[in-house]
Amino acid sequence: MTPIHPVILSGGSGTRLWPLSREHFPKQLLQLVGDGSLLQQTITRLDGLSAVAEPIVVCNEEHRFLIGEQLLRINRKPAAIILEPAGRNTCPAVTLAALALTRGADDSIMLVMPADHVIKDNAAFQAAITSGLKLAQRDRLVTFGIVPTTPATGYGYIRKGAGNAVVEFVEKPDAATAQRYLDSGDFLWNSGMFLMRASVWLEELRQHAPQILAQCEAAFSRGRQDGEFYRVDVDAFRQCKSDSIDYAVMEKTARSAVVPLAAGWSDIGAWSTLWEVSPRDANGNVVQGDTYLQDVNNTFALSQHRLVACVGVSDLVVIETSDAVLVAHKDRAQDVKRIVDHLKARNRSEYLTHRRVHRPWGSYEGVDAGDRFQVKRLTVKPGASLSLQMHHHRAEHWVVVKGTARVTRGDEVVMLTENQSTFIPIGTRHRLENPGTIPLEIIEVQSGSYLGEDDIVRYDDKYDRVKS
Repeated sequence: MTPIHPVILSGGSGTRLWPLSREHFPKQLLQLVGDGSLLQQTITRLDGLSAVAEPIVVCNEEHRFLIGEQLLRINRKPAAIILEPAGRNTCPAVTLAALALTRGADDSIMLVMPADHVIKDNAAFQAAITSGLKLAQRDRLVTFGIVPTTPATGYGYIRKGAGNAVVEFVEKPDAATAQRYLDSGDFLWNSGMFLMRASVWLEELRQHAPQILAQCEAAFSRGRQDGEFYRVDVDAFRQCKSDSIDYAVMEKTARSAVVPLAAGWSDIGAWSTLWEVSPRDANGNVVQGDTYLQDVNNTFALSQHRLVACVGVSDLVVIETSDAVLVAHKDRAQDVKRIVDHLKARNRSEYLTHRRVHRPWGSYEGVDAGDRFQVKRLTVKPGASLSLQMHHHRAEHWVVVKGTARVTRGDEVVMLTENQSTFIPIGTRHRLENPGTIPLEIIEVQSGSYLGEDDIVRYDDKYDRVKS
């Protein structure tokens, strides 16, 4: 059987699921429905399907360590993790994966899947893949069309013809048009999933969007391996046009084919769609965390840190995180993106990160802050270490709460255990390491005239974050 190479597109930021999804920790990395994150589910739903190779993941550079760690947790070693220095939509992302696959001798078949979808019926999904594989082996560009269950206006549609023929791709319709599509039985939702030979994709791209292919070839050929990651050339890739698979090729090619899919699919495009696919109680409510609901119907209530109580309301979304609370009507769930745009325009951090910020060595979380000081809780994974670094504008005081720390401070190296502390003066080179087998927890008190994260000069870093 021809091997299938999963290509996982993980470049999205999931802004409509704010405040749970943030730009530096987007929805594909969250556990929203079922076991594991959406990314992990995307990979494991192929388990049991024969001749499936290890995945290629194309992702934002900022997410690389998070993705690597999530793959490790499900015991998967990716064939490649390709880093995009800038978002350029799905066409360039798939092209980078195709170029990686065609470096080998075999003519690989790519199964292209976004990393942030939910599919409840894996057996039906795998049956559709098996059906689509026969078409892909005949050099067709196969897309999977979701059998619609409602007159949805948030998806593009595919008009199907006889057999697996594609008549046309159509834009997101208004409500009346969507109802006509549903009633006709001739239209499918556009899922954004594809099955095709890598070489055939590149041939069609050369015909229909040669500039995109040329820039991707330049970016890929000038790239370099960086541990488990492949970094494409930044300048060449930034010059690439941003375009989708559909616009660049699928709407123009004569090789398209569609396989209908009825497998409980959702793209989790908003809180309202997450409510639809989540288990609900007798009153239609989805509740997670510390919540209390009285006379409440059809509401999504989620608490991460504090008690959330709702009384006498219906059709709401109430989301509580450590640094933000969202209250919205379910019918306005798509407008959450406007909140993110507002925060970004005002350079507020809540659109970008959570209070707990993940790093390759572990994480840190803000505890308190004031004039010329801030307090953080650092958690360092066993065997991990921060970079050898220095700060121009702040001093740091570290107190070990749990575990053992190896501290480099200037020319000396000391071991600290629980309840011991050290002081790092301004301008002193320093490093924090966890030589132990349990997580190291540190309380860090920073003081100085400027406490921004960009006041870091790195001299040595095992995660290749030193700027030359």
